[in-house]
Amino acid sequence: MKLHLFQQITELNHSFDELISSLAKLESIPFFQRELIRHARSGVEIARVYVNREFFDNFEKVVEDDAKWAYRFQRDFDKRLKDRDDLYLEVRDSEQRRKRKGLPPRVVMLPDCDWSDEDRYDEKLSQRRKKSALKRHRPARTTAKESRSGVRRSPSTPRKGELRP
Repeated sequence: MKLHLFQQITELNHSFDELISSLAKLESIPFFQRELIRHARSGVEIARVYVNREFFDNFEKVVEDDAKWAYRFQRDFDKRLKDRDDLYLEVRDSEQRRKRKGLPPRVVMLPDCDWSDEDRYDEKLSQRRKKSALKRHRPARTTAKESRSGVRRSPSTPRKGELRP
């Protein structure tokens, strides 16, 4: 929560209270016109109402933004913890409930299904990607003579005895 915002609005309301109480004291002094002092008090009270209304209207947005962030964070966190296969278990349980109620199935689960085949596929795919990434980032080979001289030939320059395409 935004504690400093509450402290500021509390301090402001306290200042309004002090001002209203001072105006009330002035009302009892015959030197001042009572109606003018009451008018001033009502103006201060209206100002307080406007400030508080503005604060709480805007604070509602701040609270809503915080709540959205918290719910989104929890949903993403729960999603990361959830196993992919939980979906299959939920569908299976739902279909068993439908079967007990005598309703037709919505989904047909394959008997003796290998649940880990997708994991194996994903693992093989990531290994292939790693290998191809390594191949792309390897430096070009140099001949022994080039490495001794410190001069590298460009890929388009043919070696001695090679023909240009």
